[in-house]
Parts: sequence; structure tokens; C-alpha cells
Amino acid sequence: QVQLVESGGGLVQPGGSLRLSCAASGSIFSLNAMSWYRQAPGEERELVASITRGAITNYADSVKGRFTISRDIAKNTVYLQMNSLKLEDTAVYYCNGRVLNGRVLADYWGQGTQVTVSS
Repeated sequence: QVQLVESGGGLVQPGGSLRLSCAASGSIFSLNAMSWYRQAPGEERELVASITRGAITNYADSVKGRFTISRDIAKNTVYLQMNSLKLEDTAVYYCNGRVLNGRVLADYWGQGTQVTVSS
């Protein structure tokens, strides 16, 4: 039903910036929330940032002040602007779309995009 495709990952030096994009197959307004998660090698997937249908944003403490999540409804795309990147930001970043219908929750995931921060 919902397909998400991430792009924009790559290799960047510490202190550098990247902007990740998540393109949805349909209107992102149909989703209750969209989020960015990341998973480093040998670690569990963690929530990085989220934005609700009402444009309320939340961030993990580790990225506050450095990352910004935003959306372009017309383009059905969610972005993650990452500034002041650190070595520990290295991970595969996944886009998530969440739909809540009453008590039924559905999550949609993209394939992920690699972000490597290295000197």
C-alpha cells in the first residue's frame, strides 16, 4: 500500500552535513506520522526524529540541535537534514511511516540508506 524509498546517504567527514530524502508512493498526509530511524552495526534500530501529520516534531537527545526533520507534502517527501555529523552517527538510516486506525497500528519501512561519517 505504502512504499518508501530513501536516498541521500553517503560518506561525509566529521562536522559535515547530509540531507536524506524519503519519497512516498502516496500522499504523506495519509500517514499519522513519519520518522527516521537508524541502525548501526551490531546495535538495535533507534528512533532519530519524527514528524506527525500536524507537523509536531520530536528528536532523540543525541541529535537535538543538529538534525532537522521536515516534509514537502506536494512532493510526498520527508527530509532529514543532518548537520555537525559525528562518527557515532554512522548507521543505516530508515524511513518509517505510521498509520493508526483506531487500535490497529501499521508501520511501513524503506530499504534504508547508508550514512558513513569518517575522517
